[in-house]
Amino acid sequence: MLAFVGVHLRKPILNVRHETLNLNFPLSRRRNKTYKTQVGTSPGTLTYVGQEIDHATHIQRIEYNETDYQVDDSGKLSACQLPNGGTPHVLWLDVDGIHEANVVATLGHQFRLHPLLLEDVMNTEQKPKVEFYDDDRVSSPVIYVTMKMLHHDPRQHEVDAEHVSFVLGPTFLISFQEERTGDIFTPVLTRIKASAGKTRRNGPDYLLYSLMDLVVDNYFVVLDNIGEKLDAVEDRIVQELAGRETLSMLYALKREITIMRRYVSPLRDMLSALQREESVLIKDHTDPFLRDLADHINQIIDTLDTYRELIPGLLDVYLSSTSNRMNSVMKTLTVMSSIFLPLTFIAGIYGMNFDNMPELHTRTGYFWALGLMGAIFVGMVVYFRRQKWI
Repeated sequence: MLAFVGVHLRKPILNVRHETLNLNFPLSRRRNKTYKTQVGTSPGTLTYVGQEIDHATHIQRIEYNETDYQVDDSGKLSACQLPNGGTPHVLWLDVDGIHEANVVATLGHQFRLHPLLLEDVMNTEQKPKVEFYDDDRVSSPVIYVTMKMLHHDPRQHEVDAEHVSFVLGPTFLISFQEERTGDIFTPVLTRIKASAGKTRRNGPDYLLYSLMDLVVDNYFVVLDNIGEKLDAVEDRIVQELAGRETLSMLYALKREITIMRRYVSPLRDMLSALQREESVLIKDHTDPFLRDLADHINQIIDTLDTYRELIPGLLDVYLSSTSNRMNSVMKTLTVMSSIFLPLTFIAGIYGMNFDNMPELHTRTGYFWALGLMGAIFVGMVVYFRRQKWI
């Protein structure tokens, strides 16, 4: 029987502190190397589509009920079976890594999952959605949910999306993640081990809600980070400290908001489908929690729309501020030119080399010319100050 063990770093996502705000945004967008599905392959062909992964897939088996729990961290595929008899348990398979087609295919065979479902699991470019499978190709009705776990990349200063999928069955839940930033579901596993909260007292549908809620909670972390950067950019614009990099900052923020909204917006319809569809896998006591999760999604979407509308306003303020500074400079130069224009005229007249200019032979002509220039200078300065031009 095929077996493998992967070693990787685990860390909770929601406990990560905000990094120091850095407004040096890159001018060019990062392009990740991805593996594309070959053209002409039949539907259901398991081909990994995503970034290159250099670690082995790791599988963690967690069984629990209200009284006890068991965690199998061996990573053996032979252990990934439904619990047999005894006290009913909820089975949770946490799969870290979706790039190995043989692993995904083996899990699909053991749980009789639909080939199209497995294809979506390995396609990291799949948009968030929900699918209900209850035909004769599956052993029992299952619900497939795919989302995007969003992280803020402090090096590239943009939102990074990690592909996350869930397969909900009557007594089991399988979670798939790319495993590029550590195990994102560690806080839920910690609650199960501590027997804290409602997770141990409810079925796999509540576990699905808990994992989805963890993903959505991290959206607020990313959203707060975007809000902080928008506030920083706004302060720089209002204080007239913005420079040439301001446009690249605003463009980077607009790109982050667009990316985040593209991944968050489909969740509204997805949660509506979960609540609307009368599936035996979703219990009545889980519906209020799904409605609360839908409220959080609506709140995030509304905030993103507000941020998206704020960026053109900031851009207008920046352009207006730049235009005002330019007008101020031009006004100063114009006033100075207006003052020195008559002085230059007088100096030009008396600088001509003609012998028959009476003023050139006057003993005090030089002092009269300087006095006339000084009087004109003082008079024009007083006039401009009264007009509040300077």
